[in-house]
Order: sequence, then C-alpha cells, then structure tokens
Amino acid sequence: MPRPRSEQISIADTPFYHVISRCVRRTFLCGKDRATGRCYEHRRGWIEERIRLLASVFSLDVAAYAVMSNHYHLVVKLSPAEVDCWSNDEVLARWCSLHKGPPLVQRYLRGDNLCPAELRRVDEYADRFRARLGDLSWFMKCLNQPIAWQANREDQCTGHFWESRFKSQPLDTEEALLSCMAYVDLNPVRAAMAETPEQSNHTSIKERIAPQFDLAEAIRRQTQQQALNEFAVPLKPLLGFEGVIRNGFQRGILFSFEDYLELVDCTGRISRDNKRGTIDEKALPILERLNLDPDRWCERATRFEDTYQDYRQSRRRQAA
Repeated sequence: MPRPRSEQISIADTPFYHVISRCVRRTFLCGKDRATGRCYEHRRGWIEERIRLLASVFSLDVAAYAVMSNHYHLVVKLSPAEVDCWSNDEVLARWCSLHKGPPLVQRYLRGDNLCPAELRRVDEYADRFRARLGDLSWFMKCLNQPIAWQANREDQCTGHFWESRFKSQPLDTEEALLSCMAYVDLNPVRAAMAETPEQSNHTSIKERIAPQFDLAEAIRRQTQQQALNEFAVPLKPLLGFEGVIRNGFQRGILFSFEDYLELVDCTGRISRDNKRGTIDEKALPILERLNLDPDRWCERATRFEDTYQDYRQSRRRQAA
C-alpha cells in the first residue's frame, strides 16, 4: 500500500532523493509517434529548462537529471532550512517569478502603500510561500503541471499527461547517491539512445562536460518566466563535486568530478541483460576521450560555490 509523501521524505534522514515521473502516453512525452510519424523531441528541452529554472527559485539543488522519451529522472538535494534565511521580500519575489500571486502581494511588490492589516496579510502569504519553496512536492507540481498544460495545448486535447504522482526514493548513503547519479546519467546509453555519456543529450553529465545552452539564454526563452529577470532571482548551477571533506559547511557532493566521470564510464561498460546499450569496450577511457586536464577539473569541482557567488554578484550588479 502506498505511503503518504510526508512519510517518504525525511530531511532528518537524508537530504538526497531520486525522483522519477512518467508520462501516461508512453513514447509521446518526447519521443516519436510511430503511428503518425510526429516528433515530440522538442519537449525534452521544455523539461530540462523548467528543471533548471525551478532549481534556481526553490531551496534545492539538482545533482543529476536525465530527460528520456517517456519519463525523466532527477537526483535532488533538499535544503528547506535555506528558506529561513530569505527575507519576506525575497520569498515573495521568488514565488511571483513563477506565479502571478495574490492581488495584495502584487500591490506590495509594486511599492503601493498598504495599511498595517494588509501588511500582516502579506506576511502570512510570505510564510505560506516560504514553506512551499522548501517542499519537494511543490517543486514537482510546479515542474509537471505547466509541462502537461503546454503539451495538451500542443496536442489540442485534455486529460492526464502524467500517469501518476512522482515517485521518490531516499538516498541515505554516499554509495546510494553516487550509484543513483551514475544510473541517471547512463539512462540514454542503456536505452541505446547514445553511445557515450558525453553524447547523451538532455542529461546532467553532458551539461557538466559541455553545456548545451547558456542558462541565462534558456531562462530568456521561457516567455512565461520574464518575471525571473525582473526580480533578479539568481540562476543556480548544478550541485558541484567538492572532492574533499572540510571542517565547515559542505554544500556539494563528497566526490571528485574526475573520479565520478571514471565511475560513470566504467559502469557504462558493464553489460546488462535487461538493457540494450553499453559503452563500447574498445572506446578510450572518458578522461582521454574528453582530453581533460585534471588540474582544471579539480579547480572547477572545488570552487563551484565561489563561482556561484561571483555569478550572483554579477547578476545583482546588472539588476542595479
């Protein structure tokens, strides 16, 4: 019997979760309809851009993702305590970058004069939105619902687009986290959609190796999200690899990016009876294929927080 979502997600046990959502129309999420020959591949871009947009607004980080033909995978790190550091103004700005918001909140954000009773009501809205911005279920709702609406408009139909609510799985050890991330990043290889991880479109590993699009440009293409630029919500990179254990707060993954690439490459060469694809045994190791400089990748993996801070400061200067 299914358990309530509140019993499946416990930040006290682990902040990392594997999430999967599947389309009720099977291959018609992003694949090709064999009956009509119509191609839906462009929808994979919708989902990928929406994931990165929402990760920048909510208090969670995306460690891995893969958008397949009829489903997608996410590995996320929840940080609900992060929202406690946000002011009410920032909470309202973040929420209203996704939704229109109540008329009273719109007036407040415009700078209209409000009476004390109205200001108290605004604070109540901020508390409500603060809880939502730290909640995985609300993140998934804000991800899946607009995609369903957009696909139904394109198909000129109504009804369910996703077969059920998303499924979540806790990742309570470092081994579970790394094995799940590798599983997610290797999905296109296992499905024989790509020969190697670096050729796997719409995956986190390809974005880490060679970004498919500039995130700022991806946000600009989201015509329904123009408010994001208006409120200067910072764009967030993928959760980084820290490589070493530190005494202070650790935001990222306790593994080096170079080692993770080798892990994915070795795992992808293992043949599985229930999967069609593997990495060719004769292919060069991934570090040689990518001609990576270990020192450069070590710098990238260990300085991701500094890079994120620099990006946030540049965004704020532009907004000012």
